[in-house]
Amino acid sequence: MLQAMFVNADDIYLEWQVNIDTTIKPVSIDQPVITINGMFPGPLINATTNDIIHVNVFNNMDEPLLITWNGIQQRLNSWQDGVSGTNCPIRPGSSWTYVFTVKDQIGTFSYFPSINFHKAGGAFGPIRVNPRVVIPTPFPKPHGEFDLLIGDWYNNSFKDIRLSLNKSLLHLHPDTMLMNGNSRYPQTNRTIVVEQGETYLIRISNVGTERSINFRIQNHPMLLVETEGSYTSQIILDSLDVHVGQSYSVLVTTNQPKADYYMVASPKMVNTPESSQLVGVGVLHYDDSTTPVQGPLPRGPDPFDLNFSINQAKSIRWNLTAGAARPNPQGTFNVSNVTLSQTFILQGSLDEINGSARYAVNNVSYRVPDTALKLADYYKNGTGTYKLDAYSANSSNPVAIDATFVVSGVHNGWLEIVFKNDMLVIDTWHLDGFGFYVVGFGAGDWTPNMRSTYNLYDPVVRSTVQVYPGGWTAVYAYLDNPGMWNLRSQVLKHWYLGQELYIRVYDPDPNPAKERQPPSNILFCGSVIPPPVPTPTPVPVPPGPKPSPATTLTINWFSILLIFVFALV
Repeated sequence: MLQAMFVNADDIYLEWQVNIDTTIKPVSIDQPVITINGMFPGPLINATTNDIIHVNVFNNMDEPLLITWNGIQQRLNSWQDGVSGTNCPIRPGSSWTYVFTVKDQIGTFSYFPSINFHKAGGAFGPIRVNPRVVIPTPFPKPHGEFDLLIGDWYNNSFKDIRLSLNKSLLHLHPDTMLMNGNSRYPQTNRTIVVEQGETYLIRISNVGTERSINFRIQNHPMLLVETEGSYTSQIILDSLDVHVGQSYSVLVTTNQPKADYYMVASPKMVNTPESSQLVGVGVLHYDDSTTPVQGPLPRGPDPFDLNFSINQAKSIRWNLTAGAARPNPQGTFNVSNVTLSQTFILQGSLDEINGSARYAVNNVSYRVPDTALKLADYYKNGTGTYKLDAYSANSSNPVAIDATFVVSGVHNGWLEIVFKNDMLVIDTWHLDGFGFYVVGFGAGDWTPNMRSTYNLYDPVVRSTVQVYPGGWTAVYAYLDNPGMWNLRSQVLKHWYLGQELYIRVYDPDPNPAKERQPPSNILFCGSVIPPPVPTPTPVPVPPGPKPSPATTLTINWFSILLIFVFALV
């Protein structure tokens, strides 16, 4: 059975050196940038579904580090998830090797650091998971592919921003928008070079910290085909909203006259003039073109027009007939007749706790314990690290508190999660370990009657979903993946200051086919110490051969003879 599971799978070995580099200047200002193998953004992970990825991460920084694999489900193996609840950090000057399988997944994903506000300093990069050749894609093979990592960026050091947040100074916001680590054209020339008359796949990821973006290409409509591991119903878009932590794949046909064309990423929910550094600008360059970009930047929707964004979100549906990582059509797996086992109603909020500004879920701001939850769960049943289900996943705590929030998820049960947002910004939520079905968006308060508005026919499956100001978003997740799984805001400020919790999906069957055992190179921290190395048992020295009687007799007569000789002398 195991052999069949990994048929046609390859092992991919990567060595990553993570460093602080002060010579890279994305915004022409001295600041520390976190690089991987000297690269910013980091190197591409290019895999095929079911491949086994080995990433040996050397932490050459002066503080602990973790890398998480955004959207990679880590089937039966939350030990490799790379967040504080599943992994002890990689200490400065040391290394650790992640080993995980991109099992039964295809699509566009990203990786980034998960602790210490490091994502605001870099160390993010693209992940492609390609389909097996035996499973057809629902579109012709493109002429080429590009990874486009877009995200807001601070002019200050991530350490300075982190210090400000620790002092409850929340007024600092990102200053610029980067495309693949570069500031806007023409200060730096971020170009994609294409040939006329071809079709290209562009993989777009929002790797920023705070701002949702609207992306568009001058005179070039985009055909949406995939998001975070799901083939979508194919729709033509003039512009695409991409929220923090989300990824999409679009097809672009280069059917315009040979010239250069603007690519634009503008922030949502903020007024920015065309000249603002917060408007990311790159260039789609036709090879042999001598005509530079011209005219105004292509206009996007009003950044405060939430109806545009909501309607577009509702139009992104699952392609029910396409096979993705498996040959079965995606529509084989649907939610039209599921029976819910649990409902979580989660309210994100900004609170004051013990005199400090904190973000929270249901009035519980997550406190990171010294011991990784998964480690404590395996070795100590959580004792001394967390109390399971101590706080409600359905209603807010009477007062805002600082605590380690862990809830039970019913193994092989259907979970409904309703995310509520009373803040003035677009929030985004991500669930590790699973894809969830995005069944509904709505304004105002959520009530059970809102279920009648859900799309249960073809909701798209993804791992990160936006929640609009003053509104709610509902998703369904099938909890078939045992482990300790992080549920968090992808808005970095919210996440860093406590807007997260963990779902413990437990299967009591010790069969390792149900859930992986700890890796042999597991790191220990907090109250779980490494088991003592067994003292080798001394191996007794075997006795020499026993002399034969004849030998003994010879020795005795020889002794007598020596005594007689010495007596004569």
